[in-house]
Amino acid sequence: MLDYTDYTVGEPIADDRAPGGPIEGRWAARQFSAKLVNPANRRRHRVIVVGTGLAGGSAGATLAEQGYHVVQFCFQDSPRRAHSVAAQGGINAAKNYRNDGDSVYRLFHDTVKGGDFRSRESNVYRLAEVSAQIIDQAVAQGVPFAREYGGLLDTRSFGGVQVQRTFYARGQTGQQLLLGAYQALSRQIDAGHVELHARTEMLDLVVVDGRARGIVARDLVTGEVTTHLADAVVLASGGYGNVFYLSTNAKGSNATALWRAHKRGAYLANPCFTQIHPTCIPRSGEHQSKLTLMSESLRNDGRIWVPRQPGDPRPPGEIPEAERDYYLERSYPSFGNLVPRDIASRAAKNVCDAGSGVGPGGLGVYLDFADALARMGRPAVEAKYGNLFDMYQRITAEDPYRVPMRIYPAIHYTMGGLWVDYDLQSTVPGLFVIGEANFSDHGANRLGASALMQGLADGYFVLPSTLTDYLARGGFAEVSPADPAVTEAQTQVRARIDRLLAAGGRRSADSFHRELGHLMWDSCGMSRNAEGLRQALGRVPELRAEFWRDIRVPGTGAELNQELEKANRVADFLELAELLLLDALVREESCGGHFREEFQTPDGEARREDERFSHVAAWEYGEKPVLHREELTFEHVRPSTRSYT
Repeated sequence: MLDYTDYTVGEPIADDRAPGGPIEGRWAARQFSAKLVNPANRRRHRVIVVGTGLAGGSAGATLAEQGYHVVQFCFQDSPRRAHSVAAQGGINAAKNYRNDGDSVYRLFHDTVKGGDFRSRESNVYRLAEVSAQIIDQAVAQGVPFAREYGGLLDTRSFGGVQVQRTFYARGQTGQQLLLGAYQALSRQIDAGHVELHARTEMLDLVVVDGRARGIVARDLVTGEVTTHLADAVVLASGGYGNVFYLSTNAKGSNATALWRAHKRGAYLANPCFTQIHPTCIPRSGEHQSKLTLMSESLRNDGRIWVPRQPGDPRPPGEIPEAERDYYLERSYPSFGNLVPRDIASRAAKNVCDAGSGVGPGGLGVYLDFADALARMGRPAVEAKYGNLFDMYQRITAEDPYRVPMRIYPAIHYTMGGLWVDYDLQSTVPGLFVIGEANFSDHGANRLGASALMQGLADGYFVLPSTLTDYLARGGFAEVSPADPAVTEAQTQVRARIDRLLAAGGRRSADSFHRELGHLMWDSCGMSRNAEGLRQALGRVPELRAEFWRDIRVPGTGAELNQELEKANRVADFLELAELLLLDALVREESCGGHFREEFQTPDGEARREDERFSHVAAWEYGEKPVLHREELTFEHVRPSTRSYT
């Protein structure tokens, strides 16, 4: 057991916003109980939205459509460049177009089970319930979903399910959905209801009298630091996967908004629940700054295998069928290549650790489309996956129509995030958190095609009801720019920037980030153990001290300075990493993407400890972190050992 000197245990925390009664009626009951704001009064309320991805873009557009004045921020040059654009494979919805047994309840069940029983039933059921509305919304916006010959929307399978509920637009689903949200947002910008601040990064949260009332932001072109005040703040700033340096996230994706809000009082929940995606292009050398995702949809028709003989040097085309190990089909016959991401990732690691991996360093497995090409023909494969195949060929100079792709797991998504209640409100009143930035829906492992579903559900349908209830309850005294809480936040942001610029060390922010990433991947990646976590917990504070002593940021703060941007973000990663490692050490069980080597079944699967850890770990910031536990109850999906055999 961990020595309790490393943290303290606080009072339990509970979600008191979810209604009781039958789970099927809870969201309707909450909507009806919510107070409303008269349409004529909505324009008097200012709402800040940080982020313009699927969650932030849909939220900003919808709140402005309702009549609120929205002040929206993104650090990209356009909302269209939010990282949601990179999502490839699809979006889940319980419409049962295939008539294959799907339903809202089955989507709810699959999601709770796929998350290894570490998510709230009420939140997940609402997500499944709202999912069908998202598709209708997107189609009305003109999102070009794939269609069958007769014109009906097409669907395909994703990991962890046995139905076809994933709607898609080739391998560009995120991009097309983002364009739908962007055009809705653009309409409101043109109408004057949304005030957009592009190339602007949130650097602190303003909390006045215990409520979130604004943010401090920096113009990334001019360096100007400004404060923006409002009645409520919505964070839609994504996850923290880039704490590992190499991930599938965009290079600019960061945790600064989330972490600064945490330091102002927002609890951070389950930070050790990070997802490894099994279908990524393997790293090719030390020069890389990110990894490339190949959509999970490829596992519908591609078969994953390695040579049966470890170290087999032959090209894949020369290895006969009898000498191949289709290890997922062998170990998980019911789901085959479409097992959930955490299971597929660990299985790939295991065969590579056993010496059967392929490619440089033996860190790869084959994703083979030979059978699909023979069965469907090349034109049909091109129609479904052509842009993904083209992307793979441009990156690797290998033609996947002729030779199998090589893939290996990589950091992709973070299930942990800021703690929120059923209303998506954090522990700081007035601070709402949506999309990947919150923890609420995915438990210990996210099923494929559920990220887009959650982001749009939160932004289009959930937040507009719950935020309205908060605003309707009033009590928003005007905040002066000279208020001590405002000036303190501004002063701290400027002091931090000055400290980074004045350090005058020898190392770049990237060098520190890369070292941190290697440490995190080795000690807290696909598998974790107490010894490695303790060693990392000893090293991270040392690395953080080295950072502040030896960081070098050229240029000034009054100009476009990307080295300053990176240094600011890496400083936050160096703090967040320590809490992530502590959370992983405290959670003495294996569940989902959190695989503790000490807690596994005889056949190498994750072993949960439900009696001790069937809870959310919500961490409060302090000199010593304070752990608040939210106990999870299961009335509809009984926790059991996950089986995909």
